[in-house]
Formats: sequence, structure tokens, C-alpha cells
Amino acid sequence: MPIISITQNDGHEVSLDVPVGQSIMRAAVDSAISGIIGECGGAAMCGTCHVFVNSAEFAQLPEMHQNENELLDCTATPRRPNSRLSCQLRMTEKMTGLKLTLPERQQH
Repeated sequence: MPIISITQNDGHEVSLDVPVGQSIMRAAVDSAISGIIGECGGAAMCGTCHVFVNSAEFAQLPEMHQNENELLDCTATPRRPNSRLSCQLRMTEKMTGLKLTLPERQQH
């Protein structure tokens, strides 16, 4: 199973096994990773699964759809060029080793 790395607000880094085909948000919520809420359940409607992707790995991710792009303008922590919603990132073998950092906060 592919493994990714998530750096939490306190600097603690956790490894997360994410089954191929599952969203990173779902794997994080199921594993009780603090800092990813996933309030809407993965429908790209709440922005509470906002993550920052290691810039070097950003290009390997699937293309961002318009609704994700628009929602990232409304997240609790301001958007950055490497922002994504983890509910929209379905795990592939190619994403093994992906490094994510959580934003300061997820809710307004």
C-alpha cells in the first residue's frame, strides 16, 4: 500500500497508508489524523481537508477541477500556490512518498 507523509501543525510528521483509489482525506479521517476534518465527506464543498503539497511533487498530482480551484479561495487558512483539497486527491502508486503539510486551521 502506498505511504505518504503528513506534517502536522506542531511539526510532527506522520506516515499514512493510503489504499490506491482512496482519497487522502478519507484515509486521514479514518486514521484520526488531527488537522484534516473532511466535514462534507469528500464532496469538495467545505474546504476542511486543505493541504499544502511539497512543491517538487505538485506536478505529479491529477489536474485540479474548477470547483476545487474555487473552493480553495474560501479556506480558513489562505490558499498558496501548492494548495489542494485532499478529498480530491485519489491515491495512485505514482503518489507514493508524497509529502503534505497541514494548514494552521481548517475552519473559520
